[in-house]
Amino acid sequence: MIVSWNTTNACNLKCSHCYRDAGAKAEEELSTDEGLALIDGIAGAGFKIMIFSGGEPLMRPDIHTLVKHAAQRGLRPVFGTNGTLINVKEAVRLKKSGAMAMGISLDSVSSEKHDGFRGVPGAWQKAVEGMEACREAGLPFQLHTTVVDWNADEIEAITDLAIKAGAAAHHFFFLVPTGRGADIEGQSLREDRYEEILERIMKKQGQVNIELKPTCAPQFMRIARQMGVVTRFSRGCLAGTAYCIINPVGDVQPCAYLDIKVGNVREIPFGDIWRDNTVFNRLRTLEYGGGCGLCEYRKICGGCRARALYYHGDYMAEEPWCLFRSSVAGSQT
Repeated sequence: MIVSWNTTNACNLKCSHCYRDAGAKAEEELSTDEGLALIDGIAGAGFKIMIFSGGEPLMRPDIHTLVKHAAQRGLRPVFGTNGTLINVKEAVRLKKSGAMAMGISLDSVSSEKHDGFRGVPGAWQKAVEGMEACREAGLPFQLHTTVVDWNADEIEAITDLAIKAGAAAHHFFFLVPTGRGADIEGQSLREDRYEEILERIMKKQGQVNIELKPTCAPQFMRIARQMGVVTRFSRGCLAGTAYCIINPVGDVQPCAYLDIKVGNVREIPFGDIWRDNTVFNRLRTLEYGGGCGLCEYRKICGGCRARALYYHGDYMAEEPWCLFRSSVAGSQT
């Protein structure tokens, strides 16, 4: 199981799609002691992987203390970072603290396009230097790309860049309109393009030795099976079933893009929230509406629950971006 912790809302970039609307540090972010206690609760609940994210997690002064504690508790600490604050010294320190891998954002092979999307000139170059620093320090890293209409044609080229840079994996994050992402909803892909790009990613997976994984695109599991592509993943959408996220002030949500607060770790122990919350338990039923509820792939896909909420107002409704779902629903009428 995987948990993400948005350790801070502070960020040195101004990304167009940021689900947290990050920038300034939030008021009353979890303290160091509260963070250490949270890590204890996460380990006690049986989680294995802990993602330190933000904002920009490297802007949190106590981040190395927190990572070290997570590693000591038997968790696998990994990062979601924009990469701009990583130099060799920092990469070495992170590795010594117990960080196992860094996920570095890169949205284009073009520095101008990446910088425009991330809101700060020079962000692309700093991210690339961050990758080089990780490689020199022997700290594994992977690339994270947010897929929208303007960079969809270069996803294979970004994978090639990832391989050349020495990345262990390339993960593709498909835009979900939350936070600042709602302001660029028009850049989202639609059903036919969505399907085509997932097929391209799975085709590319058969040609390369690094791991390729779409995120917020659970239909990739169906497409992989249909194309005969072997993947180590067992399910597409993990929200509330094998994944959740904690924001900087301790609110727990099923996923970063599913903006439903199910409890706060300052008031309820994390393990109790994970085990007992009604939203989590409803997500675990897999009793979806519409075509998703009828689909033979619902157990390995699950549809994007965040898009269901955004477009239908119900997180258990059908996924709106799925051609297969549409065909299933049509066959039942």
